[in-house]
Formats: sequence, C-alpha cells, structure tokens
Amino acid sequence: MLRPLKASTATNQRRPTIILLLVFCAVVFSFLVLFIQISSTRNLNYYFQPETIRILSDFQSNVQQCVANRGLGLTAHIVDHCKLVLKFPKSTKSSWYNAQFKHYEPLEYSYDVCEALLLWEQYRNMTTVLTREYLDARPDGWLDYAAQRIAQLGAKKCYNRSLCEEHLNLILPSKPPFHPRQFGTCAVVGNSGDLLKTKFGEEIDRHDAVIRDNEAPVNEKYAKYVGLKRDFRLVVRGVARNMVSILNGSADEVLIIKSLTHRDFNTMIKSIPNPVYLFQGIVLRRGAKGTGMKTIELALSMCDVVDIYGFTVDPGYTEWTRYFSLPRKGHNPLQGRAYYQLLECLGVIRIHSPLRAKRFQNWLDVPSRETIARAHTAALHLKRSKAGEVGNLGPFGSCKVWGHADLDGVQVSGSPDMSDPRKNSNYSRWEVLPLKSLRKEAQEHFIQMGGVSLYKMDGNKLDDLVCVRH
Repeated sequence: MLRPLKASTATNQRRPTIILLLVFCAVVFSFLVLFIQISSTRNLNYYFQPETIRILSDFQSNVQQCVANRGLGLTAHIVDHCKLVLKFPKSTKSSWYNAQFKHYEPLEYSYDVCEALLLWEQYRNMTTVLTREYLDARPDGWLDYAAQRIAQLGAKKCYNRSLCEEHLNLILPSKPPFHPRQFGTCAVVGNSGDLLKTKFGEEIDRHDAVIRDNEAPVNEKYAKYVGLKRDFRLVVRGVARNMVSILNGSADEVLIIKSLTHRDFNTMIKSIPNPVYLFQGIVLRRGAKGTGMKTIELALSMCDVVDIYGFTVDPGYTEWTRYFSLPRKGHNPLQGRAYYQLLECLGVIRIHSPLRAKRFQNWLDVPSRETIARAHTAALHLKRSKAGEVGNLGPFGSCKVWGHADLDGVQVSGSPDMSDPRKNSNYSRWEVLPLKSLRKEAQEHFIQMGGVSLYKMDGNKLDDLVCVRH
C-alpha cells in the first residue's frame, strides 16, 4: 500500500518543476517575439531611411531650382533634406518695423519643407467650413468649441446648447457644403495695389470659381483689373456693417466668416439671401498672415489649381497697398513674399504678378504632382519613423476622433425666425447638392476617401483630425 503512495508523491513533486519550466519557456518565447518585432521595426526604419532622405534631398533641389527661376530675386539655400532658408538680395529695402522686438524685418527666412508639405497636402483632403456633424463628433464640441466661435455669448461654455444653436443655426450646415476637388481652377484675388499694374480681369473670370476677401469692390470701374466673377468671399467680423452694399445684389456669392459669428453679423445675414458659413481652418504659426492666407486655405480645400492675384510679391514693394483705397498698415511684406514663393514651389499655388504679366508661364519649373506626392510620402515616412510608428501612412493616419453622420437627415442652415430673403436663400444650392452632380474628380475623391470628411480638431497642431464617415 505504501508503494503507490510513493509514486503519487513523486508525481506531485515533479508537477511544480514542469510548471516552472513551462513558465520559463513562455517568458523566453515572449522575449524572442518582442526582439523580432523590435528588430523588424529597426530594420524597416533602416530600410526606409536612406531612400526617404534621398527623395527629400532631391525634392529640396527641385524647390531650390524653382525659386531660382521664379523667386523674383529670392534664392533658396538648402540646410538639410527638410530645412532651407529663403534669402532676399542684400540690397532689398527692409522698411517694416517690429515695435515689439525693436528691429526691422530680416532679409532671410527659415522653413521646414517637410512640415509644409504635410500641412498643405492635408488641406487638399480637408473640410474648412464649420458643420453640425463636426460639433457632434468632436469631444465637447458643443460645450467648448461652439462657445469659442460665438462672440458676446456671455459664457465660456455652451451650458445652454439651445442658446448656442440659436446663434449658429443661420450658418451651420449639417454636412460639408463644399468638397475637395469640387472645382478645377480657382482664382484667389487679393487687394494689393499691384493689380492696377495689370489687366488680369478676363483671365480671372475664366476660372471655375473666384474667391475674394473682405470689402474688395467688384464693379465696372475695376473690371479690367480684377474681373467681375464673384463666387466666394472670406470676411472678418469688422466688415459686417458694409457687406450689404458691397454685395450689391450678388445673391449667389457665398460669404465665409473668418473668425466669430456676432450679433452684427447675424443681423446682416438675416437681410440678405446669400449663403453664409463659418471658416474652420487650421491656425498655425506660419510664414504669412491675414485673410489672404485663409483664402488660400479655403481654395485649396475645394480646388485642384489655385491661382493667386494681387498678393504684393514683386520686388520693390515694402508695404501692403490696396487697389481700391489708400494704403494702410499691413503685415510683414517680405515675410509674406517669401512664404508665398515657397508655396508656389511646393505646388500649392501659382503666383500671377506684374513682373510675370507679359511672359508666358508654363509652370514646368514647379515640381510635378507626382514629384510632390513622392516627397509627401517620404516626409510622412520620416515623421512616423521618428515617432516610432509603423504604417498608418494613409489619409486617416491622423484621425484621433471618429464620428458618423446620416446623409438622409440633412438639415439645411437656417432658423425659425428667418426673414423672407433668408427663406429664399441659396443655401440649398450647396447643402443638398447630390454627389453625382459634382465633377468627376470630386466624385472619385469622395469614393477614394470612403465617404469620410476630415476636419481639424486642435488648431495648434498638424495632427489630431476629426474624421466623420458618411
């Protein structure tokens, strides 16, 4: 009777040893898998790194040559595969005085081409108009963000959502009223006095859409300089009181409010039939400021080709001027000129100016879309590898928040107390526009994106998008 007991005891003694051995093997296997993953990631980064650097370095050379050919006196000096410096000739007159730092504007400006590529290519897929679906999807979109877009709300948050909706309903579509690639060519017309040196009017009017800003007049007096076509106008709050006379019966011109909605704006909106929306673009520290830059952002989000006119880029101009009024204090002109030139050589815009008015422009010295696409992919690889990320290189790699929208439940902008002009407004022209009526390129883009709209969530960062699937 004792022998079976001994055998059982021996078996019980071996059991902990076997368990420990299995645990040890599992730990070793886990470390082995982790090592393989780390090694694979390092090898992947090692594999991509030299090719990535080569592509970006080649792109820098293209940008440098483009600036040499088109830079209107500027030259590009390469620092590395991402960074370059744009320099003005030493003879350039620096007249813009920075009172804060007590010095005149410099004659050279440093840029990170990789970051600029990522930013501006992102705009080609984005929505830049505030919508109801964005506020619904964004965390605390109604509580926090909506309050930031309403002047004189009397509170820092929308504790009373109904009150905030009352302020925003007039200018808040359910879904994006405009789409990426909706227009082939767009003209962005600035207000510079440069325009009076040219006769670009007919050329401007040949574009699929024309975007102007603030109170710039459009009439027969200036027609040969700035054209007569008027499709979009980006405006700041301060010009609300002048808008009715400036629109002058142009009921189809869409107004985009740059900053905040305000009771003065709402009063004006109720008296006109024009569609009116609130701009929802990216706010970053970049090389040019003002409404003109926002207008370019708006245009790039819905146009294949963006031509700019009247942005004071020619040498000899040391202050901002206006084609319809006396000059007034503006932004740093040299900094703006340098940044616009960088954008042209990144394929974002095409500059039209008096110095280029009499010569044929073939744009062959601007990098092609294929070259830009390769550089963009390389910049994205570099950014992700530095962050230790692998994959996620598609358009949704920066989607931090996802939302869903029902296209069948479209609510057109408006409010219960709308006047007759608002009831007969042209909102529906854009907001209930069927997809099949868009140009082929816009339809294809919508399908490629899987019916997803991209919005910016944090205005101070390149990443962190709100993505809404329809």
